[in-house]
Amino acid sequence: MGGVLSRHIEGAVEAGQWGSGSQIERDLILTDADFTRIRELIYQRAGIVLAEHKREMVYSRLAKRLRHHGLTRFSDYLSRLERQPDAKEWEAFTNALTTNLTAFFREAHHFPLLADHIREKRDPVRIWCAAASTGEEPYSIAMTLLETLGSRAAQARVIATDIDTDALNKARAGVYPQEQVRKLDDVRVKRFFQKGTGRHDGLARIRPEVSSLVEFLPLNLLAPQWAIKGSFDAIFCRNIMIYFDKETQSKILRRFAPLMKPDGILFAGHSENFSYISDAFKLRGQTVYNLAKK
Repeated sequence: MGGVLSRHIEGAVEAGQWGSGSQIERDLILTDADFTRIRELIYQRAGIVLAEHKREMVYSRLAKRLRHHGLTRFSDYLSRLERQPDAKEWEAFTNALTTNLTAFFREAHHFPLLADHIREKRDPVRIWCAAASTGEEPYSIAMTLLETLGSRAAQARVIATDIDTDALNKARAGVYPQEQVRKLDDVRVKRFFQKGTGRHDGLARIRPEVSSLVEFLPLNLLAPQWAIKGSFDAIFCRNIMIYFDKETQSKILRRFAPLMKPDGILFAGHSENFSYISDAFKLRGQTVYNLAKK
């Protein structure tokens, strides 16, 4: 889903038409009815709300799945999905329609707040990153744990979940382009990354002392049961709620509350505001929340 969620869903057009009738060539047939079905299915499956204008990328992403199966009509692909509710293809369908925009230490003001919150903790620190994407966010959390807790960080854990299994596989590998890593300061780069050489030139890998703190798990925030247990010192749920409607956001926030320690912190994305969605949390600062007192 934290985070949902470098690809943006941009929408697809009905084959041969766009807008008021201008013609473009399409080798696959996507009707308005097909697009409506896609919007319904991804909402039911993952809670993602696809706006009407998000059509071009839907065509682009799912066209790859149709070609993989030798199909030419989206209606045939969708019918096949609906006939097989437990098919592996549902995973590919969902992966194609999730967004994975992320970076190391994105929304940097959150990490000093996290450090201050955990610095004096004596019990093992547990943090949930609920939209892990390709791993940059949970690894940033793990680096903060190491910098703040020193040797005590070995007992800490970051549970990193996402609905996108392709993104999670990249996250587990922990390998990133060096130009992405160079955006960090030199001290962090030297301490937390291994520079690739030979056929790995131009790449950097997360060091084991960082990756050992993070456990990656597939998880759908809409699932009736979550395969994780509290209690967490902090939950990062950043830039994923914007893809859900208000009712879904409220349900998820209510489920977060009992998984947090009484002084736990919830970190939201820069464009998210939970104050008017749930009374379970109160605003503490810029996109940072505490549990509301009962």
